[in-house]
Amino acid sequence: MSILVNKNTRVVTQGITGKTGQFHTRACREYASGKECFVAGVNPKKAGEDFDGVPIFASVREAKEKTGVNASVVYVPPAGAAAAIWEAVEADLDLVICITEGIPVRDMVELRDRMRKESRRTLLLGPNCPGVITPEEIKIGIMPGHIHRKGRIGVVSRSGTLTYEAVGQLTDLGLGQSTAVGIGGDPVNGLKHVDVLKLFNDDPDTDAVVMIGEIGGADEETAAEWAKRHMRKPIVGFIAGVTAPPGKRMGHAGAIISGGKGTAQEKLAVMEACGIRTTKNPSEIGKLLKSVL
Repeated sequence: MSILVNKNTRVVTQGITGKTGQFHTRACREYASGKECFVAGVNPKKAGEDFDGVPIFASVREAKEKTGVNASVVYVPPAGAAAAIWEAVEADLDLVICITEGIPVRDMVELRDRMRKESRRTLLLGPNCPGVITPEEIKIGIMPGHIHRKGRIGVVSRSGTLTYEAVGQLTDLGLGQSTAVGIGGDPVNGLKHVDVLKLFNDDPDTDAVVMIGEIGGADEETAAEWAKRHMRKPIVGFIAGVTAPPGKRMGHAGAIISGGKGTAQEKLAVMEACGIRTTKNPSEIGKLLKSVL
């Protein structure tokens, strides 16, 4: 069992003929069940061709009709990425994972508003995220597969590199992962911490969760308040940016303290008050998780 993706997921790469799309599609196909999972690519100008044996189609809808894809990964450059996401949403896929960084915020605001108004069922992960991996089954995105091990710990994170850090620590401690989900660091995105916590809460094969956040916004507080009322499994947390100065964007587009809100201290305090054990030292995430099992 896992959340979002497994060895039965069928993936189309949007932007498969670009340098980034080629590199990561190849890496994902070499991981676990990747060759069975990655079955299509999209580029209107190269329809009818193939990449490493993966057929390229003119549209996501055509790829779905011909190969049965139910998930998409987007490596389309920023200017066209929102349109690429919408194309996958219109094709009624289960999941769209957008890796692209630097999409204009206005494009994402319009896209999310359109998805909401039309009550679209497609789940969006990202943009500006590392993707999702169910270890030893499938990885969709840019994370290093070799550090992951199959197990029963869920990971959800706004930070790509901190996802890898936490996973590496868990693996070193003999704790495998059910699924690791990078939700991305943009201010306007798809799945939030709380959405992923709900999925892990309902997953019989996840025993505990690592939740990694960043300064900026209130997503971590929202997730903590929900977890206090509903979560049946232990959560440990870490917030990046304890020493960040107000008004200066740190790393991700959404990682900014504005109006006195969104500080790491504030987030950590709310998480602790809601029963989530936290640490200010990223090197202690794995040990902290092990201590609550």
